[in-house]
Amino acid sequence: MIPVRGYQGQKVAVLGLGRSGLAAAHALEEGGAIALCWDDGQEARDRAEGQALELCDLSKANVWEDISALIVSPGIPHLYPEPNPIIARALQAGVPVDNDIGLFFRSFATEDWDGFATMPKVVAITGSNGKSTTSALIHHILEEAGRPAQLAGNIGRGVLDIDPAHDGEVVVLELSSYQTELARALTPDVGIFTNLSPDHLDRHGGMGGYFAAKRRLFAEGGPDRAVIGVDENEGAYLAGQLSEGPADDRVIRVSVDRKLTGPGWQVFARKGFLSEYRKGRQVASIDLRNIRGLPGSHNHQNACCAYAACRTLNLAPRQIEAAFKSFKGLPHRSQFVGEKDGVSFVNDSKATNVDSARAALGAFKNIRWIAGGLGKEGGVESLKDALKGVSKAYLIGHSAREFSLQLGDLPYEICETMERAVHLAAQEAKAGDTVLLAPAAASFDQYPDFEKRGEDFTRIVQTCIG
Repeated sequence: MIPVRGYQGQKVAVLGLGRSGLAAAHALEEGGAIALCWDDGQEARDRAEGQALELCDLSKANVWEDISALIVSPGIPHLYPEPNPIIARALQAGVPVDNDIGLFFRSFATEDWDGFATMPKVVAITGSNGKSTTSALIHHILEEAGRPAQLAGNIGRGVLDIDPAHDGEVVVLELSSYQTELARALTPDVGIFTNLSPDHLDRHGGMGGYFAAKRRLFAEGGPDRAVIGVDENEGAYLAGQLSEGPADDRVIRVSVDRKLTGPGWQVFARKGFLSEYRKGRQVASIDLRNIRGLPGSHNHQNACCAYAACRTLNLAPRQIEAAFKSFKGLPHRSQFVGEKDGVSFVNDSKATNVDSARAALGAFKNIRWIAGGLGKEGGVESLKDALKGVSKAYLIGHSAREFSLQLGDLPYEICETMERAVHLAAQEAKAGDTVLLAPAAASFDQYPDFEKRGEDFTRIVQTCIG
């Protein structure tokens, strides 16, 4: 655990007692603060009491007189669409509002760092898509290279729940916009911006607010190195704002749309090959086409971001390439499940909308596509142009019939259940085919979450392939 510094003997309120809130409360007390905890849910309050944490009803006006700060869990809105009433009371009382990410960055460095031979570093990743895969990939590369590393934030452990830093360690943090928008300290050594597409717009007051939340990772102190995906206007703008000139290699530009040129530091992927250029000259090239854990252009972008970050940490291209080949991918994200008689089975249950399903469909050829669930507005109408590699669709769940009307001439079967869809697709598939679960829909009609849906797909596939 990382003891929180700067609040010794002071009262600090903690709102929201999920994973991050409980860890923040314990880390505050470990650092000598008095944590006053609250959650609207009785079950969460009971859990906190069971961990010997002090409860305090923060909805009462008179509690704010001697509180030094309010620490908020990421799911609680503080501005849009409207502030949570408790946060509004804190702001009216002049109490600073922060989160566990801000506490981490103000507490991670300690006085004994002077004795380290190699200073610990923090790599922080944000963006709309690919954060989890990029974070996990960087962590995997570091471990394969023998570098001590911890994975935390939106993936892995809570940021305050990790072990204190030691010599030469790298902490890899995945940060959502909910986390970056409120943290009062953001000072990673390496900051990564993968890409930007519309998401959580009600929480951020529109696209501009959403981008502003992501951009804070590079503004509140700023990283020593910035890896920026420049395939969207916002990324290109951010790279330009951070750079002192075309040759400024503190900014590494990343693309999967085009070859990048210029005297700076560039990493891009075209036709399945990752290339690194510095000062206008090619430094390295890696063939990504047959790396099973990184299929498709969206994963090639993740590979470029991870590669760039690891190069700033002084890893050699050959070390990174070797780790790429042993990376198995994250569960439910283009996850290779198995193969039988030349037929591959891939679980992308995380593809809960048409954008993520499009990326998954673009990563494979000769697809037997399992889709459906609780469809979102518009269904799969906008995916028609992405179905050229699909031989047949096997439709499940609540929206199966709706989806069937939006597929044009594509052959389909309404299967209703995952069991029937997997068995039928496996039976009809030929050598060279990929049976792909990319639902383009939420899971809640048949499963509690996309993870359980993906686990069910994996279980059934294992029975098919033996």
